[in-house]
Amino acid sequence: MSPSPTPPDWLDRLPHRCWLEREAQRLLDFSKPSRVGDGFVALDNAGRVPSGAVADTIITARMTHSYALGALLGLPGAETLVAHGVASLSGPLRDKRNGGWWATAAGGGRKLAYLHAFVALGASSAVAAGATGAEALLAEAADVLETRFWSEEEGALRESFDPGWGGEEDYRGANSNMHGVEAMLALADISGQPLWRERALRVAARLIHGAARANGYRLPEHYGRDWAPLRDYNRDRPWDDLRAFGTTPGHAMEWAHLLLKLEAALIRQGAAVPGWLLDDAVALFDTAMAEGWGADGLPGLVYTLDWEGRPSIANRAHWVQAEAVVAAATLLRRTGEPRFEAWYRRLWDYIDLTLIDRQAGGWLHEVDAAGRPTERIYRGKADLYHAFQALLAPVLPPAPCYAAALAELPPPRDPFRP
Repeated sequence: MSPSPTPPDWLDRLPHRCWLEREAQRLLDFSKPSRVGDGFVALDNAGRVPSGAVADTIITARMTHSYALGALLGLPGAETLVAHGVASLSGPLRDKRNGGWWATAAGGGRKLAYLHAFVALGASSAVAAGATGAEALLAEAADVLETRFWSEEEGALRESFDPGWGGEEDYRGANSNMHGVEAMLALADISGQPLWRERALRVAARLIHGAARANGYRLPEHYGRDWAPLRDYNRDRPWDDLRAFGTTPGHAMEWAHLLLKLEAALIRQGAAVPGWLLDDAVALFDTAMAEGWGADGLPGLVYTLDWEGRPSIANRAHWVQAEAVVAAATLLRRTGEPRFEAWYRRLWDYIDLTLIDRQAGGWLHEVDAAGRPTERIYRGKADLYHAFQALLAPVLPPAPCYAAALAELPPPRDPFRP
C-alpha cells in the first residue's frame, strides 16, 4: 500500500533541516561514552559501557567514520574521537603478524570482508577529516581488500579466511559485498583510485542488475563459491544479525542509494553511466516497500521476508528504517517524484514516534511489530552509523560518499559581512 502523494518540500524546509541537525548532534553526544582504551564498544540500552566490554573492530571503524563526518561538520569533540579510532585501528585491533584486523581487541576469529570494508570506510572518512595517521591506515586497508578479498575473476569480494589467511570460506555474501561497494566508492573518491569505482560497478552489476533483477528485485543474500544462490541458508537460524534467512528489505534500501552514489561517481568521472543504475534503484525501493512495509498489518519495515513474501522476522530494526530514509531522500532528490517524499515523511514519523528514545537517549535498535523494545536480533545500542547517516543524507548533494559531500559543502554566509 502506497501513501498518498504529498508536495516534495520537506527536504528544503528550514525547520526540518534544523530538526535533523539537532537529532544528529544528540546522537553523536549519546555515543561518546562508547570510547574505551582500545577502541569503541556497544553501549547498553541506558547508554552505558557494559561490564567487561571489549573494543569491537566493526564498531570502532563505524564510530571513526561517524565522528569523522562530525569533524567535517565542525562539531566539538569529534576530532579527538576520530584520532582515537585511527590509533585503535592502527594498533591494538590490527593483526600485526598476519595483516588485516581482528574482530575485537581480544584477537582471534575469522578475517571477514564485511569487517575490512568498514575499516576502509572509517579510514577514508578519517583522511577526509585530516586525522593524523589516517592515510597510512587507508593504504593498508586498501591493500588488504586488494590482495586478500578482491577476486578479479568473480568481480566481487571473497567472504572470509582463517586468521592466517588460509581456509577460505565456501560462501559468498551480498551483505559484505554491499558494504564493499560503499568502501570502494569512498576509496576511489578519497584516495583518487578510480579502479575501485570500476570494481564497485562490477559488484553492483552482478548482485543487483543480475541476481536481484532476475528474482523480481528480491535480492538473494547468500551464495556458494560458484555464486549459485543458497535459498535455504540459515533457515534454521533466521534471527542471525549478519546472515539472516530470506530477503532483507533494509539491504534493498541500502543498495538503492548506493546505486545512486555510484551513478554520481561515474558522472563526476565523466564515465558512461548505465541507465539501469537508476531503474534498479527505483525497483529495489518500490519492491521492498510494497512487500516489507506493514507486512503484518502494522507500521514499519520488517527485518526479513521469506521467499513467499511473508514476514520471516517481523521485528523492526532501527537500521532498516534509517536506510529507507536515506533511499527515499536520495531518490526524491534524483527524481522529484512525490511518492518518495510521501515515504520520506512516513518513515520519519515512524522513527520519531517509535524508535527515538527520549528517556535514555539514542535510538532503540530493535522493536517488535507493536513498537515495544526487544533484543532478539540486537543487544543494546551498538553504534550510530545508520541513524547518523539518515540524518545527514537529506541535506547533502549527490556524491560518491558522505565525507566527499561534506567536504564540498559551501561555507555559510558570514552575518557580519555584506
